[in-house]
Amino acid sequence: MNEEQLYSMALTRIPGLGQIGIHRLLESVGSAATIFKERERLKDIVPDLSPKIISALDCPETIRICEAELNFAEKNHIRCLTMKDEEYPSRLRECDDAPILLFYRGSADLNRIHVINIVGTRNATDYGKDICYKFIRDLKELMPDTLIVSGLAYGTDINAHRTALQYGLETVGVLAHGLDRIYPSVHRRTAADMLEHGGLLTEYPSGTNPDRQNFIKRNRIVAGMSDATIVVESDIKGGALITADIADSYHRDCFAFPGRIGDKYSSGCNNLIKNNKAALLLDAEDFIKAMNWDIKTKYVPTEGIQRQLFPELSAEESSIADYLKKHTDGIQINTLVVNTGIPINKMTGILFEMEMKGLIRALAGGVYKLIN
Repeated sequence: MNEEQLYSMALTRIPGLGQIGIHRLLESVGSAATIFKERERLKDIVPDLSPKIISALDCPETIRICEAELNFAEKNHIRCLTMKDEEYPSRLRECDDAPILLFYRGSADLNRIHVINIVGTRNATDYGKDICYKFIRDLKELMPDTLIVSGLAYGTDINAHRTALQYGLETVGVLAHGLDRIYPSVHRRTAADMLEHGGLLTEYPSGTNPDRQNFIKRNRIVAGMSDATIVVESDIKGGALITADIADSYHRDCFAFPGRIGDKYSSGCNNLIKNNKAALLLDAEDFIKAMNWDIKTKYVPTEGIQRQLFPELSAEESSIADYLKKHTDGIQINTLVVNTGIPINKMTGILFEMEMKGLIRALAGGVYKLIN
């Protein structure tokens, strides 16, 4: 049994700690396993840590429950992803309130170069359904490696998932409950198809009910694991607007399709555009240009000449280059940090130098690719 998974899961069950508190503790100590194993020394490492928290870490019953959850996950082919795991969504890892543990079942790479989320009202109109259909159809032609994320809810979410499946794009649903159920149950068949052509992701263990607050919390995962949020339709209030706000707080791109003045389920999108919280979006080509994803015209042959001017690499540059050679489509910066052991503040400077030398390209979403 993986200790880091076990103790990461246990940390989420410590009363009074919370996501921010867990992140600070992990930054100070280094790993979830160390937090529990060195409980008696934590006061020396983190002087301002509450004695109640330290006492709460002595929790054999919680550990037993987490062991049972890991056994359940293994039997049901569910992967438990800690923030130290390469499979953990790198974009999400950048966020201060990212879950320290995720439960994932599926086949999609959560760290592929192009990841977007499509959200909107649960009362999708024919206008919204048509937008969703045309956008994903055209996106398949223009950028066929895009991963589409949504929430498996009624309306826009399920339309996005089903259209992605129809056109052969992988799609991931972020759930507000454990992977021992599907809610709403009428989407069970679509969810089963997604396991083969995408996946299901959640921060909640088995037995968790789809309570209202869970849907609000899961929106940060939808926004955080994506390069951009696309709002198709929304009332003046709704979950899609919460996702858009979170995306903005994470400094991610946000787009909205406009609608006719006075239409109930276009008012939210129109307000996002009016208040400069989202860029106006008309079609897939418009979106790709805005994201600067059409890289074919961005680079010129002189890069090969630039590279020859700097033949010698430092040890750290060599480490980065060697890792990028194994991933020809590019790698997100946080994945590089995890796999090379180079701190993020140092990594950004090294990558900048390598880019200036013509060794690598910077792509959208903090992705870097080695130049051949």
